[in-house]
Amino acid sequence: MNTRVFTSPLFLGFDHLEQMIERASKNSSDGYPPYNIEQLSPISLRITLAVAGFTMDDLQITLEDNQLVIRGRQNEDCQGRVFLHRGIAARQFQRAFVIAEGIEVKGAWLDNGLLHVDLVRPVPQPVVKNIPISKGQTKTNVAPTRMVDGESQNSGAQGGVQVARYGE
Repeated sequence: MNTRVFTSPLFLGFDHLEQMIERASKNSSDGYPPYNIEQLSPISLRITLAVAGFTMDDLQITLEDNQLVIRGRQNEDCQGRVFLHRGIAARQFQRAFVIAEGIEVKGAWLDNGLLHVDLVRPVPQPVVKNIPISKGQTKTNVAPTRMVDGESQNSGAQGGVQVARYGE
């Protein structure tokens, strides 16, 4: 079922947000492995996943289209072992986090069954741009232009406006 969130004409160009919301809802269904997201400072975050039993060789971290994807796959080396009870999960997983544009992955490390991934979110500098307002003109010397065979052509006005083509 595809439900559009941003249907108002006021939200033109927000299709990428809709796609991110859809991706996030797909990724939130499975609770394994459990994780924490903590804010260490105003610009840094840490994601911690509980990956007991996984080694560094069993884990893979990639950044794909603003998604931080963490995968785990254990090599089952149980030959010759007899389990009376097997309660420790040894299944593969994939956990994806949609991250904002501009967030950088600074590093990752494995410590006592916890995988830590540090992220940095630089503080955006506010950009304020003043747009000059010019006085409206009721009469102009601009001749209307029309497209002929993919080229812009002046329709014959003698007003001193020159029409330039792309690439000139």
